[in-house]
Amino acid sequence: MSTYTEVTTDSGRRIAAGDYEIDHKADVLVIGGSLAGAWAALAAARAGARVVLAEKGWMGTAGVVAAASVGGYYALPDDPAQREGVIGVRHQESRGLDDLGYVERVYDQSYRSFTELRAAGFASARLGAFPGPDSMAFLRRQLLAAKVKILDHSPALELLQTADGAVAGAAGIQRKSGEAWRVRAGAVVLATGGNAFLSGAQGTNGLTGDGYLMGAEAGARLQGMEFSGHYGLTPAEGSCTKGGMYFSGHIYDDAGARLDPLPSWFAVPNVARTLLSGGKAWVVLDKAAPEQHDTHRRQSPNFYQYFSRRGVDPFRQRWPVKLTYEGTVRAAGGLLVDEGCATGVPGLYAAGDVTDRCRLTGAFLSGAGPAVAWCVASGEWAGQGAAAFARALGKGAHARQVKGAGACGLRPGGGATGAGKGPGGRETIARVQEEILPLEKNFFRDGKQLTASLGRLDALWTAARAELSAAGPRELLKAREAAALAASARWIYRAALARTESRGLHRRSDFPEEDPAQRHHLVLSGVDEIRIARREALPA
Repeated sequence: MSTYTEVTTDSGRRIAAGDYEIDHKADVLVIGGSLAGAWAALAAARAGARVVLAEKGWMGTAGVVAAASVGGYYALPDDPAQREGVIGVRHQESRGLDDLGYVERVYDQSYRSFTELRAAGFASARLGAFPGPDSMAFLRRQLLAAKVKILDHSPALELLQTADGAVAGAAGIQRKSGEAWRVRAGAVVLATGGNAFLSGAQGTNGLTGDGYLMGAEAGARLQGMEFSGHYGLTPAEGSCTKGGMYFSGHIYDDAGARLDPLPSWFAVPNVARTLLSGGKAWVVLDKAAPEQHDTHRRQSPNFYQYFSRRGVDPFRQRWPVKLTYEGTVRAAGGLLVDEGCATGVPGLYAAGDVTDRCRLTGAFLSGAGPAVAWCVASGEWAGQGAAAFARALGKGAHARQVKGAGACGLRPGGGATGAGKGPGGRETIARVQEEILPLEKNFFRDGKQLTASLGRLDALWTAARAELSAAGPRELLKAREAAALAASARWIYRAALARTESRGLHRRSDFPEEDPAQRHHLVLSGVDEIRIARREALPA
């Protein structure tokens, strides 16, 4: 048997046993190579750290930003009217759970970061705009110029921890060679994005909640997971969920009745009711003036190519839409971090959509302007914090003894004799999707349905925790993604069942009103046994 074949078939066992073909050392390891990860790596490198960045795909084309043009919010330092407007733009929709002082701090930082990016030669139509793959290609060049080592096609599967619980690196696989890799680091930044549960939303195939699982296994907590009920408007046979386009149109049901007293994502609940009743929803972008059509097409080519392929004029003809689940990618929940984006686990930081964003947009979605601003602001703070933590460790950082923190999908709890009897990775994923993707289960939530889904998800988790594993790289990655999806679904529904009201993106049909007594945050911890604590929001 060739060495290549042996490596390819033994990746899972090698990682579980702590045996690696590829071994790197770094001051800071960044896991995830979209906007937040790239900016965190640059910030750490500027702070003098040796940085390794590991990306599940190819850094430059992976992630939501590379798939679409996006733009971020920022606060101008010398324009009080602009500052007031942008800081408060989503305050009402936050339903009392945001922190305007923190919002201001984020948008001040995003302004500095966007300005720095422009000074480095980044060309865009306006400050804070990121034209898709061109943006990430530019950032890749910046990373290479900063001597950041990029590990492409190298998904991380677990964090490495010392005996006292500090995070000291990560391990994963190289997808093309099948080799097991390890990076020993002074500190780690998780920038793996949110979780769209493989719904098919554009740019989200790699966003499977990996960072949630790795972080929680190491002891990190999560917050805001109940505010995850966001479904994006999508052309009926398409995958692009960019919501900004719908502000230029109207939405109708089959009878021609308007579904959009408010535009774009504000109309989503009415669209959901129509679809759940068996009807269809239709859109025409007829509010865009003819002279604006070409500009719209240039700004979002991935959105408009759907229509050009079908010979449809979206500005004059109605076309059907569906709702595609985006989960926590454009919502609010994620790993709980402090002012410097530390998770509370020594040596572990987080940035971007993998983090909780309730302080920024409360119970509402963070997608678009706030999310992009948060990616660069949190990337800056996480990269700086991780570099400082690593620097304080001194020369002994890489001499620390470590072990893998990964469990489900990597180290079965049922022992080797029982391995393989439970559901495989693909079956686990399909069963999680049956509980989390359907509108009838997750859009307008109900206590009885949540309880029933949790019962099935808990049983699935127990089986997966005991038996789910794989030896080869492809199935190993699928097993860990399945574990992350199952864990994320359990956190979402545990929090959703605990919040007995409707607020923002959390809609309970059995508790349809907002309860003033529940203006608090729900903090979750644990993986096998999930615990929920209440954290009070700031005074109104």
